[in-house]
Amino acid sequence: MASLNTCYTSVACNRCPNIADWGKNGLICSGYSNAVALHQKQTEGSSYEIVSTGVAHTDRVNCVTWIEDSGLDETDFVSGSADCTVVVWHTENKRIVPQPVCTLRGHKGSVTCVSALYVPCENEKDALYVPCDNEKDVQQSREALIFSASIDSSLRVWSKSDNETREVQVFSFGEGFALTVASCIIPQHNVPVFACGCDDHSIYLYARADDGKFIKLSTLSGHEDWVRGLHFTSEENGDILLASCAQDHFIRVWRLAHKADSDQTTNPVKAIADMSLDEDITVKEKLITFDARGKTICFAIYLESVLSGHENWVYSVRWKPAPRGSTANSLKLLSASMDKTMILWSPDPESGIWTEEMRVGDVGGNTLGLYGGLFSPCGQSIVAHGYQGAFSQWTYDAKSGTWLPEVTGGGHFAPVTDLCWSRGGGDFILSTGMDQTTRLHAPWVHGEHQLTWCEVARPQVHGYDLKCLSVLGKYSFASGADEKLVRVFKAPKNFISNFCQICGHDLNKELNEEECKSLPEGANVPALGLSNKAVFVSSEEDKEEEDDVRPGQYPENYFTPTDLKAPPSEDQLLQNTLWPEEGKLYGHGYEIFSLASHPNGKILASACKAAKADVANILLWDMETKKIIGSLTGCTLTVTQMAFSHQGNHLLAVSRDRTWVLYRESAPGCYSIEASVNKKTSCHSRIIWSCDWTHDDKYFLTASRDKTVCVWSREKVTQTDQQLSPKPTSSITLPDSATAVSTGPITLEGERYVIATGLDNGQILIHLWSPYKDSDAWTTLITLSQSEAHHQTVTRLAFRPQQGRLGYKEEKDYLQLASSGYDHAVRVYDLHISDSSLLV
Repeated sequence: MASLNTCYTSVACNRCPNIADWGKNGLICSGYSNAVALHQKQTEGSSYEIVSTGVAHTDRVNCVTWIEDSGLDETDFVSGSADCTVVVWHTENKRIVPQPVCTLRGHKGSVTCVSALYVPCENEKDALYVPCDNEKDVQQSREALIFSASIDSSLRVWSKSDNETREVQVFSFGEGFALTVASCIIPQHNVPVFACGCDDHSIYLYARADDGKFIKLSTLSGHEDWVRGLHFTSEENGDILLASCAQDHFIRVWRLAHKADSDQTTNPVKAIADMSLDEDITVKEKLITFDARGKTICFAIYLESVLSGHENWVYSVRWKPAPRGSTANSLKLLSASMDKTMILWSPDPESGIWTEEMRVGDVGGNTLGLYGGLFSPCGQSIVAHGYQGAFSQWTYDAKSGTWLPEVTGGGHFAPVTDLCWSRGGGDFILSTGMDQTTRLHAPWVHGEHQLTWCEVARPQVHGYDLKCLSVLGKYSFASGADEKLVRVFKAPKNFISNFCQICGHDLNKELNEEECKSLPEGANVPALGLSNKAVFVSSEEDKEEEDDVRPGQYPENYFTPTDLKAPPSEDQLLQNTLWPEEGKLYGHGYEIFSLASHPNGKILASACKAAKADVANILLWDMETKKIIGSLTGCTLTVTQMAFSHQGNHLLAVSRDRTWVLYRESAPGCYSIEASVNKKTSCHSRIIWSCDWTHDDKYFLTASRDKTVCVWSREKVTQTDQQLSPKPTSSITLPDSATAVSTGPITLEGERYVIATGLDNGQILIHLWSPYKDSDAWTTLITLSQSEAHHQTVTRLAFRPQQGRLGYKEEKDYLQLASSGYDHAVRVYDLHISDSSLLV
């Protein structure tokens, strides 16, 4: 009867150096909150989107990496978490298989970095290239090595083969710890080696010996601060290059030059634990040998180059991938730094001196730097991820010979606390969260009317954690944060123009000529300020004047008008998509917790945190005068959510005190209590977290921590004798605490209402409810698992206020549902009612 699919997932990656990896398969794996995500570009010209997620960890994911597979596209990847575990994931058809392959337990502290690779068989050709009915069987016949480092001062080596996983070896660093690890296969010998960079400023190099154990080959010294990034590559002549970067702002390139027996002019030096290289830059090569796979392998190790160009800690280095079918690359190195730039390095063909070929980045003025940089499989695109969890992508344009910014997906990097659809037809979604931002999401219309949901604007970048928002008009909203006032915003002209171009709307229908004249062009955030200041013209002169007046102080993010045909990049989102602040509403004595607006947008209800009844009142605001027009009592603790009826003549409030209060409008702007329950008579035994009205205003719903959702008849509760407590018309008991509820904009045949409920464990359930059935009144259509929904508390659910999918026409058999959660994610689902005759 009904089906549901995810059409949009918006979330930022966790703010860690090793949190993303780009495989030869073209997929990006990343970690967000306690989960992992798979990103894919669906069509040419579109941005990378999250197409699949997986949940297995119980704490933050710190690192992910594909299991490198020479000659084949990767199908497995590994994640490490603050829950002290390492999880191996498998992908099929470019989707994460929900059940992990295995979970590796042994670390006593948070896992901070991982590296993994498949070890080629003795006869690599037979293992990799002979046709086989089941490619998965070929892969399972080989061994995968996984290297994981933790803050428990250990590095562990794991072996996975034929569905059997075991711990091979444990290295202890005493009171220190490894910050990064990288691994590779020695060409021509198929012997695995790995290197780890530590907080003692050294790099330790290990190789696998004949007995299967790893022996220490050398200690590479020279960095003067913590080593943060390592990466191997190989050349056609059998040499291996190791790039390292550190908090000393420098990058070092080490060469492991392969030596044949005839090249050994001196007696070979056996690899021993205390062997180290001279710290001087002019280090002489050190010859090391070891036995593996019945052979004696010899390398000369020396420092080839020291690269200086970054002005802050360097967190990541990556070699450009080798072309398909080749074992060697074109020797280009990508570095990412906290100075907010990425640099592409390459050696001069004649002198061999490494030089800076290209630099990108320097994003915005109010953000910290970059944690990592990644190469695409073809090497023609690069991606950076930084302190705010956003991806920034650049692609090489052969015609201009420059690297051009690309559209990339992103999202909140902290719990999302509230969301709502825009007024009218629900043309976009606003979400707000504890990352102190408000974000605007909408479908980008491009190509042959292809739709790709993305972040179109960031109307508010705040200094406090944001807790709630409510739309007032199509292009205005109010937000509340951990401060004692409500802020009101209205869209500027430049945003509306760009929004119409990106999302396929007619600007002439959105704004008339008079409105265009009165609207500001954009907004700026003053230095050290919290308010978005309106900008009516591009103020380059003002900017120069400010720079002269306040030299050396914190810079202001100056608005620059832009003409966008595609969604904005991360730096444009930060600087050029802010909405001006229309007003501040003062009146509450504590932090704002919930907001609700009248359907006509002229009245706003606000409530703050409250530990006693005298501050739990609801304030009503006239949005034209920005003055208080009423104060409603009834709740004794924090009002957790409010909802005006669709007609606007009722206001419903639910509270931490386990009660609800229904207010009725007696005169324009004047509301009084019409019905309520108290603590003793309430059918809920725990906090009521959420409430909503049915589309016809006949019923309202309350969702509670006691795992129940109750439906109340507005007519019956208002007719109940004041001496008696109102009784719910119906209720349902759910598997976990109910934290969010929303009802659809339609009624199905037989007056059945579509109801979505969100749970504390992250699941989302879609129900049908009929008021005319005593038994079987509730039918659960769909249950979304944590991988499909959220893996932490669902904070808000909201059906689009009209039928159909946004961006598509004449699709009346679809409903769209938006959800947000403590797992940092915003999701949009398409609910398809397959039997359209059920729609009325």
